[in-house]
Order: sequence, then structure tokens, then C-alpha cells
Amino acid sequence: MAKASAQKLKILYVMEYFQRYTDEEHPASIADLTAYLEEREISVQRKTLYDDIETLRTFGMDILMTNEGRNYGYYLASREFELPELKLLVDSVQSSKFITHKKTEALIGKIEKLTSVHQGRLLQRQVFVRNRIKTMNESIYYNVDSIHTGISENRQIRFKYFDFTPDKKRHYRHDGGWYTVSPYALTWDDENYYMVAYDTPTGLIRHYRVDKMTDISAVDKRRDGEAAFRELDMAQYAKTVFGMFAGEPVTVLMRFDNRLAGAVLDRLGRDVMMIPDGQEHFTVSARVVASTQFFAWVYGFGPMAEIKSPSSVKESMANQLREVSALYQDSSASG
Repeated sequence: MAKASAQKLKILYVMEYFQRYTDEEHPASIADLTAYLEEREISVQRKTLYDDIETLRTFGMDILMTNEGRNYGYYLASREFELPELKLLVDSVQSSKFITHKKTEALIGKIEKLTSVHQGRLLQRQVFVRNRIKTMNESIYYNVDSIHTGISENRQIRFKYFDFTPDKKRHYRHDGGWYTVSPYALTWDDENYYMVAYDTPTGLIRHYRVDKMTDISAVDKRRDGEAAFRELDMAQYAKTVFGMFAGEPVTVLMRFDNRLAGAVLDRLGRDVMMIPDGQEHFTVSARVVASTQFFAWVYGFGPMAEIKSPSSVKESMANQLREVSALYQDSSASG
């Protein structure tokens, strides 16, 4: 590195050192900074380092000095993200089902660079990703970007949509044909990422799991269904479509044990009406899609939850219970 060029880079390396290697517990002495620069073949005098530190302070870096015991020197006292915020980001990434193992590790590595290497080790101790169930679709990040492009540019998108077969291979719907829709939003449900879009041929709002979409591209055609999406209450939509299974919403009356109040609020929202029914129970009326996922949610509470009406939904629930029960009765008989 030429001497003149190296001197121009000096203050940038000083900034890098403060960002990557200092915090309140790990201040840098002038000798530390000098050694770091000399490793990069940059000669330096103490006075110019003091000047550089003042320049960085003027620039806006919160560089403080400490002389407590052995911790003597300068350190970067505050950053764009504080350590608790970075831990929150790491926890969000590691627990996100739609992010693959490979991308999880890459993202956490980038988050670690937002603090010192010393505090970065604290973030590493937060990470437990190996045994998490993660998506197998590595292209989901580009899918999200393509969807956002369609939304921001008011354009339709096209894609292919697949399910997994028992041998873990992709089986494309529509015989591998294209879906063309008007994207309007992205939403979460049960740890999965979904695109909410308007389907022109049917005139309906539909949803698609982003990790099951491939070959996404914008189409040179304006979006349809703006009026339909404006009328859609996204919060209500997410509450009624349990597990993102398709179907017509229906108003269902349910009776719960008082101990389930928190679980009901988590699922149906804080605005749901909970009406006392005796000393130990309450009832709730909610618009839901009476799908297998909805029945599974109710059944998960055992005798503490009951569907009261309408009779058609009660009968559908009873039929599903009989079908499942028959599986186990047949198994018992054959054994």
C-alpha cells in the first residue's frame, strides 16, 4: 500500500477498530490503535490519533474515555443497535420457520457485525438452530423481494406453486402451469409467510405460502382487485382463516373453560366478546373458516372447549372425530 494512500485510509481504520473491537468492557489504548494501524503498514504519531478520535467524535461517534483500573483507554459507548436489540433480532431469525438453516447462520453472522466482536460472542451463545424445523426453500428471500416489487410497482406477478410428496420431492400444482395474480400484502400465520393476492379469474382474495412459490417474476400488467383488497380487514382475515386453509367463513358459537381465556384472546384477538356462562365458563362468537385446522385447535383443549352452533359445524366436527377414532379402532382390532 502506497504511503500517501495508507494515510488517507488511517481514520477509516481507526473507525473500524472502535466499531469492531471496543465496548465498555474492552476499551482501546493508543498503543492498541497504533499496533492495529502498523499491521496495515500505516505509520502513526500519538498526536494524530488524538486528532482522529476528536474528528470521529465530531462526526457523531460516541467515543468515551475510561481510566478505571486496568480498563484504560477509549471505547465506542453507543451504537445504532444496542445489545438487547441485537439479541431480539437474533432470536427472531433463529426461530423463524421460513428461514433456512444456511440463511439463519448467514444472517446471524451479519447481525454480530453490528456490535463488537466481544459482544458478538454473547449473541453466538443465543443461537440454537440445528434442530429447528426450517423451510427447505432457499429462494424465499428473493421471493419476498419479487413480491414487494410487484406491490410497489403496482404490477401483477406470476409464479409456480408446489407441494411436497412423501419422498420429499416437489409436485407442482396446475401440472406445472403458471399462477398469475395481483399481490397486495405479506402476512404471518403459524410461523409461515403468506402472500395475500387478488385472483382475477375467480374474483377472490387468495393466499399462497411464500416458501412454496418458485420462478416469481413481475408481469407487465397493472394489478386488479384494488377495491376488493381495500374492503379486506387483514386482521380479521388472519383470525378467520385458521392455518390458511381455504373455505367460506361462518359465525361459530363456542364455549370455553375460564382457564382458556388467554388462549382464546391470543387466537381471536383482544376485541373478541367473551360472555360469562356460569361460574367457570364463557362463550365466544367468532367468524372462522370451519376447516380441519380450526377443528384441531378446538380439539386441542379437550373437554374444556365446545362448539355450540351452528349444527352444521358441530356435525362436521363430530364426523372428523369419528373418522379419526375409526383409524385407531381399526388399528386396535387388527393388532
